[in-house]
Amino acid sequence: MSFIEIRSVGKTYGSVRVLDNVDLTIERGEFVVFVGPSGCGKSTLLRMVSGLETISGGTIAIDGEVVNDIEPAARGVSMVFQSYALYPHMTTAENVSFGLRMARTPKPVIAESVRKVADILRLGSLVDRRPSQLSGGQKQRVAIGRAIVREPRLFLFDEPLSNLDAELRVQMRAELTDLHRRLGTTMIYVTHDQVEAMTLADKMVVMNGGRIQQAGAPLTLYDDPDNLFVAGFVGSPKMNFIPAETSSVTPAGVHLGRVAGVAEAFLPIAGLAAPSSTVTIGLRPEHLRILAKGESGSGLVLEGRVTLVEELGSESFVHMQLTDGTRIIVRSARRAAEAQATLRVEADLAAALLFADDGLRLRGGRSNQ
Repeated sequence: MSFIEIRSVGKTYGSVRVLDNVDLTIERGEFVVFVGPSGCGKSTLLRMVSGLETISGGTIAIDGEVVNDIEPAARGVSMVFQSYALYPHMTTAENVSFGLRMARTPKPVIAESVRKVADILRLGSLVDRRPSQLSGGQKQRVAIGRAIVREPRLFLFDEPLSNLDAELRVQMRAELTDLHRRLGTTMIYVTHDQVEAMTLADKMVVMNGGRIQQAGAPLTLYDDPDNLFVAGFVGSPKMNFIPAETSSVTPAGVHLGRVAGVAEAFLPIAGLAAPSSTVTIGLRPEHLRILAKGESGSGLVLEGRVTLVEELGSESFVHMQLTDGTRIIVRSARRAAEAQATLRVEADLAAALLFADDGLRLRGGRSNQ
């Protein structure tokens, strides 16, 4: 049996259904990230695992034990919240050891536990400081230390980096990854930031509308999304979606009669079942190339006007509006274009994905359900 088994779990508040028939398996030692837009149910699911929210239907089992009716303190989990929730009158050592002191743990054991946690989180020079004397990143490390000192079988993180600035977020992501590597404890982490999810997760769980849209390794979700929502949510910048109309399907692929209202194309997706007459092509920004002046290109070539160029130093993101009004982003070399210029771009159709009009991914031989 897997370490955590979530089966047919639902949550309602009166007539409002927040989670709907959620199924998920988490293996021992995995770093799992729940990600999705605000209101998708990710924090509610985390709180149900912790016991802070009741379950309206289904079961949650931890290490083979159904915990639906077990109190939070008896589940063997520690939770780190978005707010640091540190006691302002206590030192770092006192905040970290608070739970142990409430459990009347012997003082020598507390002292040794605090020392170990301080070594793990590099808090040694901060043990006598109070929260008002700490930076945001240091406060978050203290909050994590308070969770570690209990030696739980499961760590839960509810958007713990949201209050930090950009530089500290990057630093803390690296520290959390290193912490997981050293402790080897199962961790579940909630965020709305898909970049954060991709850099931290062993398994990424994309949620929307109270349902799991797809779960898997971050690069699997990036390269092989099941539907338009996952394709558009995972990746920064997001995947380009270009409307198209089908003309015929052969064993070798699908012929598109119109792409973005003007062009024709052939997508080499072998064994594809007959799709609907209207489809959507998905292309990552790196799968579009700006053609040089006078270059004809091969395959699918689209033309549009540059609306914005984001210069990021090593590369540029060129925002364009095609002749039919479709907006796309092209990842390119720095200073590749100027705003208001008219450009032609060539699409790498070998990397293109195809979606039906219901949003589901069309795969060779079948439609992904």
